[in-house]
Amino acid sequence: MTTTPVEPALARLAPVGLAELIECAALQTRVDRKYLVPAEALPHLLEQLTPYARALDIDGGRTFLYRSVYFDTPRLASYHHAAYRRRRRFKVRTRTYVDSAECWLEVKISGARGSVTKHRLPYHPQDCETVHPGRDFVDEALARESFGPTAAGPLDPILVTEYHRATLLLGTASRVTIDTGLTWWYAGSTLRLSGLAVVETKTASAATPVDRMLWRTGLRPARISKYATGLAALRLDLPDAPWRRTLRRHFRGAASPDLSHRTEQEASCV
Repeated sequence: MTTTPVEPALARLAPVGLAELIECAALQTRVDRKYLVPAEALPHLLEQLTPYARALDIDGGRTFLYRSVYFDTPRLASYHHAAYRRRRRFKVRTRTYVDSAECWLEVKISGARGSVTKHRLPYHPQDCETVHPGRDFVDEALARESFGPTAAGPLDPILVTEYHRATLLLGTASRVTIDTGLTWWYAGSTLRLSGLAVVETKTASAATPVDRMLWRTGLRPARISKYATGLAALRLDLPDAPWRRTLRRHFRGAASPDLSHRTEQEASCV
């Protein structure tokens, strides 16, 4: 299991097991709200959540290392659907839970009013950088969601992300994830986001206590996608309108003209 600076605060929360978390709040269709929160603010936030939240606990660990590989067409159809704010968008990735070596192939569909539907297939970790063994599953999921020929054709690995995640159960139906230590890799370049966490609330519809706590501190949901925002920060030639404010405010140097020539970048909160 992975140890991170938020572990002491997480340890003070009541535990919840994985089976109960899945039973209570699998939320494969949900509304997501994402916030960029200074890492130093997390202990106080977790302290406020003590009456409401339980932390996912697996064999005594409460933060876990995730690795995702994102796939796209040669013309980056998935990225461009997001960049041009298409009402319905798709995302294809593998997600590996590094601590347990468990892997899934996932197809995420974003629909109207911020709803997200996720289709998942158990996957072999050795296949995490290819969709070939699960291509029929991907095609069936996209066809079920009525995506046309723009989602057809080759799907290549484009971007890799890693981060540490803690998961909280609020009540019996809402989840919150806290991601720290975010890192992106693209075509030999690395981008690290230090000093910030991505806090995401996942609920059927209504705001959670976490949303309301963050609103009271002046934080509002941010436009950020681990795939699209990370790729926009590393590919200056791509359209980035939906995430431009996030890039300018939180990714120092993301607009630097020589970014594409650097092998490693450190992004930090401004």
